[in-house]
Parts: sequence; C-alpha cells; structure tokens
Amino acid sequence: MSWWHALIMVVAGIWAGTINAVVGSGTLVTFPVLVALGYSPLTATTSNAIGLAPGTISGAIGYRHELTGFWPQVVRYGVASFLGAICGTILLLSLPKNAFETIVPVLVGLAVVLVIVQPSVSNWVAKRRESETKAHLGGPLFLFFVFLIGVYGGYFTAAQGVMLMAVMGMMLSEPMQRLNGVKNALAAVVNVVAGTIYAFVAPISWPVVLWLAIGSTLGGQFGAKIGRRLSPVVLRGVIVVVGVAAVVQLVLK
Repeated sequence: MSWWHALIMVVAGIWAGTINAVVGSGTLVTFPVLVALGYSPLTATTSNAIGLAPGTISGAIGYRHELTGFWPQVVRYGVASFLGAICGTILLLSLPKNAFETIVPVLVGLAVVLVIVQPSVSNWVAKRRESETKAHLGGPLFLFFVFLIGVYGGYFTAAQGVMLMAVMGMMLSEPMQRLNGVKNALAAVVNVVAGTIYAFVAPISWPVVLWLAIGSTLGGQFGAKIGRRLSPVVLRGVIVVVGVAAVVQLVLK
C-alpha cells in the first residue's frame, strides 16, 4: 500500500467517524473510497466494518453524558442489535459473493435515499413529538425494529444510524441528543460484532483496517465534541454526492 493510499484512508476515516457520530452513514464515504482504490465490494465491506468500529465506540463515549442514567435501556436495546448483527453477518457470509456484489449498488442507493429523506423524517418526528405525549415505548415492537436494523447493519453498515434515529424518534420519548447517543452505542455494538466475526472468517485487508481505525477514532471524538456545529446540509450533501458516485461506479464496474 502506498503512503498516499494510507493518507486517503485516514482522511476518509476521520470524515466517516465524524459523520457517524453526528448523522450516521459514514460508510457511504469510506466504502466507495475503498472500491475506488481497487478493493472488492466484499473486502471493502468487511474491512470497513472493522475499521469503523473504533470510531463508533469513540462516538458513543463522546456522548456518555447524554446517556447518564439510561444505560440499562441501552444494554437492553444492545442485545437486539447484537443478535441482529450476528444474523446479518451470517447472511453476508452465506450468500454467494456474486449475489452480494449484485445487491450492493441497491443497498448503497437505498442508503443515499435514506440520507436524502432524513430531514423530512426528522421534521415529521419532531412535529409528532410536539403534538403527542408519548410514554416510553421501548417494548417488543421497538426491539424487533432494532433487531432488523442490526441485521441490515451486520450485512451492510451504511445508513443504519439514520434508520435507528428514525425508529427511536417515533417510538421513544427521549431528547434527541440522548437518542443520538443511543444510536452511536447501538451502531458500535453492530460494528464490533460484525467486525469480530469478519476478522476470523471473511476476507480482510488489515492495512485498510488500521488506517480507517485511526481516522475513525479521531473522527468519532471530533463529531461528538464539535460535530453538532457542522452544517447538517453540508454533511448530507457530501454523503449524497459520494453515495451517488459509488452507485454509478459499482453499476459500471
């Protein structure tokens, strides 16, 4: 690996870690970068999951104050994410490689759409929260949705944070900053579980993992501390542009 490839990965990791801590969907930055550098979609996905795991942990630690007194609920939700991640990784490793490479452009496109509609979903959730007095709804239905998002995250991590924020915003009566902290914690669970399994049984590029891990850890702290000051429009704009470019590249390839 050349030094400039490593530098690109560190920068992509920092940007992805920041985006994951603030919005989610950092994979839509790092995944197309890895594909553009010549890695197969499968290796890019598995290496990306391991490399970004430290960043999601870093982001969750950065939001620890928002989660004070809420850890028992986070642990309960984390069990659903844990089980879902296991199912998602089994699905990824069980299906033929050609099947994954065929479905990846669809998954990236779905993630881009989710990022685009996220502001509308957030506005709808905010209005609903203002018009209704909701009880805490972290029951079986909510846990089922968290499990399904865990399956998706274990299979392909992009935009799982956006999905989690949408579901939690509609079904939990907690402040949005706390929900963002929960999102980071659950995404960390999924990435760590998936990454651990991939490390033993999937094709991995460890130099990629190293440089992404360094960048995403720095980015996670940056996003947790000052990322809220960054323009959400700019963040989403970068994600959408990179995501669309990734879809085009994958389809043409």
